[in-house]
Amino acid sequence: MKRSGSSDLPLHYGSVPPWLYERMSKLGLSVIEVLLSDYGKDEVIRRLSDPFWFQCFGSVMGMDWHSSGITTSVLGALKKSINPNSRSLGIYIAGGKGKSSIQTPVELLKISENTGLNGNELVRASKLSAKVDNTAVQDGYQLYTHNFILTDKGKWAVIQQGMNVNDKTARRYHWHSENLKSFVEEPHTGIEGINQGKILNLTAQAAKESRSGILEISHTNSEKIMADFARLILPAHHDVQASDVDLKRLGALLYKTRETQPENFEELLLLKGVGPRTLQSLALVSEVIHGSPSRFQDPARFSFAHGGKDGHPFPVPLKIYDETLSILQKGIEKSKLGNSDQLKSVEKLHQMIAKAEESFHPNFDINEVIEEERANSWKYGGRTVFGEAEKPHNQKAIQLSLF
Repeated sequence: MKRSGSSDLPLHYGSVPPWLYERMSKLGLSVIEVLLSDYGKDEVIRRLSDPFWFQCFGSVMGMDWHSSGITTSVLGALKKSINPNSRSLGIYIAGGKGKSSIQTPVELLKISENTGLNGNELVRASKLSAKVDNTAVQDGYQLYTHNFILTDKGKWAVIQQGMNVNDKTARRYHWHSENLKSFVEEPHTGIEGINQGKILNLTAQAAKESRSGILEISHTNSEKIMADFARLILPAHHDVQASDVDLKRLGALLYKTRETQPENFEELLLLKGVGPRTLQSLALVSEVIHGSPSRFQDPARFSFAHGGKDGHPFPVPLKIYDETLSILQKGIEKSKLGNSDQLKSVEKLHQMIAKAEESFHPNFDINEVIEEERANSWKYGGRTVFGEAEKPHNQKAIQLSLF
C-alpha cells in the first residue's frame, strides 16, 4: 500500500467563521468538479493523498496557510458540499474530527449500500490506517481527526491528523489505496518525522507480545525508512516571508496579472470586466487544478489568492473571492451544457503564467506586495476573524518593481 506522505503543522485553535466556511465549501466543490471533468475520479483521490497539494488547496481557500486548521476545515467544507452531490460526482467523504471520526465505519457501510462496494473491506482499511498511525507507531501524536475519501469504484484516500500537546504541533498523515497489496507486508513506503527521541514502534519484531491487538500489521518491516518519503514541515511563524515562497513564480504571476492590461486577457478568458486582482486569484486557483506536482512545494504562495482568515499575508478579499467563485461556477454550468470554453480559458491562464516564468527574473520585495494588499484590502471587502478591513489613513502610494 502507498502511504503518500505526512505533514508537520503548527497547532492552531479556534473555528472558521461562517462567512469563510460557506465560500470554502463552494470553492472546494468547484475545484473538485473541474478536476473530475478534466482528469477523472482517480486523480481527485491522488491529489487529496498528496500533502503538498492539499496544503496549497487549503491556502487558496483562504485558510491560514501553514496551520493545522487547514486539515479539519478543508475536509469539513468538502464533506458539506460534496456529499449531497455524491451520486452525480462519484466521490464520497466519511469521518471527520472528534466524535465524527468514530462514525466513519457507519458512514462507509451506508456508502457501500449505495455503490455496491464491499463495506467491510472499506471499514477494515479505515481502522487499520488509524491503527498504524495512532498505535503501531507511537511518535507522540494522538489522532483526533480521520477522514476516508473514496470513489464509487473503490479507490480511496485517508487523511488523518494527530496532535502533540507538548510542542503544540499537529501531524497530518496521508494514505492512498493505489497499488494496495496487503496491510501486513510493508504497508508504508516510509515513516519519517522530526527527531523527538525514542519512538515506540509496535511493528518491530521485538514487540511481539505487545502486538496482540494489532496482529494484522505484525509483519511490517519497521526498519525500512525510504529516503524519498514525502515530508512537508511548515514553520511556526504566522507571517509569510520571502523564504516561504518561490519568488520567481509569484513575481511572474503578479507581473502578468497586474502590469499587463486586463483587456489583453479578454479574448483569452472570455470574461469582460475582470480586473487584475481577480486574475491573480483565478490564476492561483487554476494552478491548483492544472499545475504539475512540482509546483506545490511552497503552499504560502497560494495564500496570495485569497489571503488568510487570521490576516496573513492579508485579509480575505471577499469581493475577489466571490468573483472568482462566480467565474468558476458559471464555467462549470456552461461545461455541463457542452460549452467548456470558459473553463479552458481558465486553464490557459495558468499556462500563460507558467510560460512567463521562463524568462522572468524577480526583483521585488515581497513585503511591499503584502503591504499593498493590506492597504487595498478595504476596497475588496477584506475581512479576518478580527473584523472588516478599514481604509488606512494617509495611505502612501506603493510602486512595485517586478523586473
